[in-house]
Amino acid sequence: MAPSRRNTERKPHAARRPHGRKSFAHKGESDPTEGWIWGRHAVLAALANPRRRILSLHVTRNAADELGDADLKRASLEPPHEIASHLPEGAVHQGFAAKAKALESESLNAVMEPTHGLLVVLDQITDPQNVGAIFRSAAAFGARAVIMQDRKSPPLFGALCKTAVGCAETVPFIEVTNIADTLIDLAKAGRFSVGLAGEAEASLGEAVAHHAGPGLVLVLGAEDTGLRPRVAEHCDVLARIPMGPRAESLNVSAAAAVALYECSRHDPRINPKD
Repeated sequence: MAPSRRNTERKPHAARRPHGRKSFAHKGESDPTEGWIWGRHAVLAALANPRRRILSLHVTRNAADELGDADLKRASLEPPHEIASHLPEGAVHQGFAAKAKALESESLNAVMEPTHGLLVVLDQITDPQNVGAIFRSAAAFGARAVIMQDRKSPPLFGALCKTAVGCAETVPFIEVTNIADTLIDLAKAGRFSVGLAGEAEASLGEAVAHHAGPGLVLVLGAEDTGLRPRVAEHCDVLARIPMGPRAESLNVSAAAAVALYECSRHDPRINPKD
């Protein structure tokens, strides 16, 4: 049985803002609205994104061959060790690094209608690599946007962008103040939310097949605690990914990939029926 929704009075969602936080700042950074991006795919995608303001660009001579004329003119050519000195220890930069301004959140109203496509909601998933991998899967399987809580998610810099291999620049993100309230708003707009929960009775395939279409909302919780109670309450149905006995659970980014694929199978915009 689908959990019930409570119609509660609440404050409106916060205005759009650049996405960055001091608690996730990289080495030498004090401004949460700025950060480093590294890795070939991540940096080239950031350069190609008109919404991303690049503050400085650092590349090796070999990497410079992949830049266009405009980017080459503003690039600083540096040896690998010098590029590494700008970045957190262990960052694999592949000859590419850029300091950039944070991206601005898209408006929730821009994706509210069911016809706008599949949405992915992240409930307190804070690991940058997991979030980056989810952005990559969201791009692969046609998600319209990723929704995150404004104070509970990592900024779109660093390890997140490296893991997303450029997809953090191509899949819009939306910051909201309250995840449960956002699910209420999406339901009022006619969307159907499926929350992943290992203890759920319904299987993911059943839940998605019964409510197929571009209006689905996939809700994912933190790997250790899962969905918070009020978030689970405001999902229309909770569903599990059936698994064999040799594994108790999946990493949240792996579960997201499986769930996004299942949703894409029933999205007529991605897999049109003959």
